[in-house]
Amino acid sequence: MGTVYFAGGCLWGVQAFIKTLPGVKFTEAGRANGTNNTLKGDYDGYAECVKTEFDPRVVTIEQLMEYFFEIIDPYSLNRQGQDVGEKYRTGVYSEDAKHLEEAKTFINKRNDSDRIVVEVLPLTNYVRSAEEHQDRLARCPNDYCHIPKEILNKYK
Repeated sequence: MGTVYFAGGCLWGVQAFIKTLPGVKFTEAGRANGTNNTLKGDYDGYAECVKTEFDPRVVTIEQLMEYFFEIIDPYSLNRQGQDVGEKYRTGVYSEDAKHLEEAKTFINKRNDSDRIVVEVLPLTNYVRSAEEHQDRLARCPNDYCHIPKEILNKYK
């Protein structure tokens, strides 16, 4: 199994989308790459993200990146949809250097790579979000989400 963390704005929609993808075995809403190991008070630089465990025999990082780019605006810094702020930045994080290299290669192959602001960085820390954030759109389907419903349900 491989593990990668996708930050694509509000984590509710990102989790709802990613969990439908082929080869994805587990998702968890959380926060990545903040400046402390707790979420008490301010978010201290954390990005809302989805921990994604996947079977690399079924889906590659390149394929996951293709899916990920369907749900984000890769040119928007610290904003996705109506969600604005550093915690809504886009990023791909991993403890596996090979995953990061594959993500960077995916971006660099694109004709618009010089405009893309998606972070691709080693995971420095991760904190699981509260239970109320886990699978939120499944429980509250009418909550705001920056990802259109037709895309959220595309791979179900």
